[in-house]
Amino acid sequence: MHTVTHADVKAAAERTAGTLRPVTVAPVAPAEPGAFGGAEVYWALEFLQHTGSFKARGAANFTAAHRADGAMPEAGVVIASGGNAGLACAWAARRHGVPATVFVPRGAPPVKVARLRALGARVRLEGNEYAEALDASRAYAREVGAVESHAYDHTLVAAGAGTLLPEIVAAVPDLDTVVVAVGGGGLFAGVTAAADHHGVRVVAVEPATCRALHAALEAGRVIDVPVDSVAADSLGARRASAAALDWARTADVRSVLVADDAIVRARHLLWDQHRLAVEHAAATALAALTTGAYRPAVGERVAVVLCGANTDPADLVTRGPGG
Repeated sequence: MHTVTHADVKAAAERTAGTLRPVTVAPVAPAEPGAFGGAEVYWALEFLQHTGSFKARGAANFTAAHRADGAMPEAGVVIASGGNAGLACAWAARRHGVPATVFVPRGAPPVKVARLRALGARVRLEGNEYAEALDASRAYAREVGAVESHAYDHTLVAAGAGTLLPEIVAAVPDLDTVVVAVGGGGLFAGVTAAADHHGVRVVAVEPATCRALHAALEAGRVIDVPVDSVAADSLGARRASAAALDWARTADVRSVLVADDAIVRARHLLWDQHRLAVEHAAATALAALTTGAYRPAVGERVAVVLCGANTDPADLVTRGPGG
């Protein structure tokens, strides 16, 4: 039985109505005829969401549900995050007057840590990767009695993230495929639960060296994987959620891998050709098309989710043709 369902996504949409920014969906003007294999491609500009990423959807649903149920303790909420989920948690907690403590790996981008503090979160730097920060956050929750949120492996969080898909379908009613980057699988599980209901294919894209879902599919079970990618600050989960694996096995899903250099090139393409400054996780989704890891059919309607923009744009320099 799926741990995240279309009914969960629908309930999340009702619970968070009026709280979130509806996603802007923009058609892509290809740089040359035949780009993307003749597919009809759209950007889902989810990096315009509150806190700069899709994570606000899950955090809003999680916090609102706990407040409505009277299940939010005085100690507030605690979460471990590479940055984006923590930002979303801090934002949602502040909206409800709830304390938020966020554990992040020591290597988290300074821009994300600064924004966490600006949102009023108590920031704790623990460990060198997400899994170590998660262990520390769980110990803290037991110590002070805070409620534990999760960056991706929670039904409320995944269902909240899934509210993105019906909004894309409303903008592109004949949508065939949605392309999403995958870390631990919260966005993927929620989007796929909704996509399955709407008859939309999902392309799950991961860095080749940060491949928790792909490895789980190969192994037939959730397993730990090494984390080493330019996109690891957002996609650096050591293991995928059981819900993500469940949906990847049973829905119309393609799981593909892209190299770090392709992710970097896709990020620069988005800036150089479209003036979109996004983080590497967002570029990971696009890299599936630019590398041919996923080749859409001629006329296929494809939405690429640009999921976040919490990045330092200083390295996005305009390069010459072909650069």
